[in-house]
Amino acid sequence: MLGGHRDLKVYQLAYKLATEIFNETKSFPKGEKYSLTDQIRRSSRSVAANIAEAFRKRQYPNMLANKLSDSDAEATETQVWLDFAFDCGYLLQIRRNELSAGYEEIGRMLGSMIAAPEKFQIK
Repeated sequence: MLGGHRDLKVYQLAYKLATEIFNETKSFPKGEKYSLTDQIRRSSRSVAANIAEAFRKRQYPNMLANKLSDSDAEATETQVWLDFAFDCGYLLQIRRNELSAGYEEIGRMLGSMIAAPEKFQIK
């Protein structure tokens, strides 16, 4: 039986990664505050937020899939910002790789959910 969105492993991972990104971006230059820092924080947080919204709409399979697709897109956007952060010298390669791998895992999990939305429907 499903509880709430916080019980989903994909949500837990997305939330964890967003928190890690927040902590990593604390050391980004002040000149990046309104560009790279805000963008990567926003997109990483949107992954978890869209998963939560999707879970609330789970009685409607198409809406669930749509919001999960939005979450997947935000995860991919976050990976792009991680690449920029690395290329600008703000993030170590190992951290970029770890965080990016986490978003790859989220993508796989979301893909499985999108392929079988009926598993998440309210019965």
